[in-house]
Amino acid sequence: MLETSHEIEELATALSKAQGEMGSAKASADNPFFKSKYADLSEVIKALKEPFASNGLSYTQFPVIDEDGAGVITILMHSSGQFMKSTYFLPLLKRDAQSVGSCITYARRYALQSIAGIPAADDDGNKASEERDPMAIHDEAVRRNLMSIFAIKAAIGIENWETAAEAYHEMTNEDKEILWRAPSKDGVWTTAERSAFRCDEFNAARKAMFGDNDGGN
Repeated sequence: MLETSHEIEELATALSKAQGEMGSAKASADNPFFKSKYADLSEVIKALKEPFASNGLSYTQFPVIDEDGAGVITILMHSSGQFMKSTYFLPLLKRDAQSVGSCITYARRYALQSIAGIPAADDDGNKASEERDPMAIHDEAVRRNLMSIFAIKAAIGIENWETAAEAYHEMTNEDKEILWRAPSKDGVWTTAERSAFRCDEFNAARKAMFGDNDGGN
């Protein structure tokens, strides 16, 4: 859920200027599954640090955890006192320290990159004529569908299949396929969520609401 101060005009103006100054987040971290690189959290922070500072913008992120998952609350602030705040929460399959830490780091990167509007780039400049990094394509699809993904994860967690089907329907078939192709370890969908997409209840809800033309996996 997105929360904002009563007025956000000054924040919006400053963010627009900062985005005009930002470069891409460099894809410098290794993804062993795809034998490729992606922009990690440090590169995202590096891309926004100076443009934010020069335009009166700052951010803070607070880790949150409950019995079902973990994530972050991200607050984007302006020197005027105006703010935008959003929570990015992901379910946990295991509750060991490594899983919780990885989940929070993953949430920090996606939430910060999304709220700042930072594109990811390959080290060689991400030329359109070159082969795209599959994880970069996945990350772009996540940013395009962030609110739908939040809604799907929350709905699956409480087995609200109608809401999950409605949010899933909001995404294009192309983005559904892109998000599905990523591995559960690094991709947006967990193994449990992938199983939920195949369950009879979810597919019955999709068929009842949208017929056989909803595009699925």
